[in-house]
Amino acid sequence: MKSNVSKWMIAWTVALLFVFAAVESFAIPMPTVQVGIEDIEGPAQMSSALQVLLLLTVLALAPSILIMMTSFSRIIIVLAFLRQAMGTQQTPPTQILIGLGLFLTLFVMAPVWTEINDNALKPYLSEEISQWDALKKAEVPLRKFMLRQTREKDLALFVNMDDGRKPEAVGEVGMQALIPAFIISELKTAFQIGFLIYIPFLILDMVVASILLSMGMLMLPPILISLPFKLMLFVMVDGWYLTVGSLMKSFS
Repeated sequence: MKSNVSKWMIAWTVALLFVFAAVESFAIPMPTVQVGIEDIEGPAQMSSALQVLLLLTVLALAPSILIMMTSFSRIIIVLAFLRQAMGTQQTPPTQILIGLGLFLTLFVMAPVWTEINDNALKPYLSEEISQWDALKKAEVPLRKFMLRQTREKDLALFVNMDDGRKPEAVGEVGMQALIPAFIISELKTAFQIGFLIYIPFLILDMVVASILLSMGMLMLPPILISLPFKLMLFVMVDGWYLTVGSLMKSFS
């Protein structure tokens, strides 16, 4: 047995030596990666470097742009209020709520994305307009959407706090004032919808708590009794249809 093992070891050793010899004979080149800092020879290289830096910055801020400048914030806040009002803890899971919020955001923002694609992205990729012109054209539909969802009171708050030139029309409001005004308007609208969602579930919790108190069952948590009734009420009235439908209509 030992002799067989030793023979196998000798055979494998010889085979490995042949493989190493073949690799050395072929002289396979290995790629090298170098990282260094060189002097910029002209303004064109500086412009390219700044463009790459700007692109990386936009990619890093893409999640914030998606959340703050679209309908995603209102949708996800309302869905979170709905789950908390039902008292189902982590059902539906957070991943499902975020996924539903993303797809609803794509549905709401579809006209805006289409206009940006037709007026800014396609001409830029076809080299018909410059990068700066593409950004300006892409800003127009996004600005229209945010202005429709922004309250005048919130917009006036940031316009009045701006020390620069006051705009004479709504279309002249800068993005630095429009974006925060849009965000706080979305927060207020989301909280209003969440309050309306809370009311029926709160009434049901109060009724169950009053019944348990009158029966002297003080040690029994009311949530254990009200949860099945809240789920039954939510299913009977087709709650997801009403909630999502109300959210979609709130953007019209």
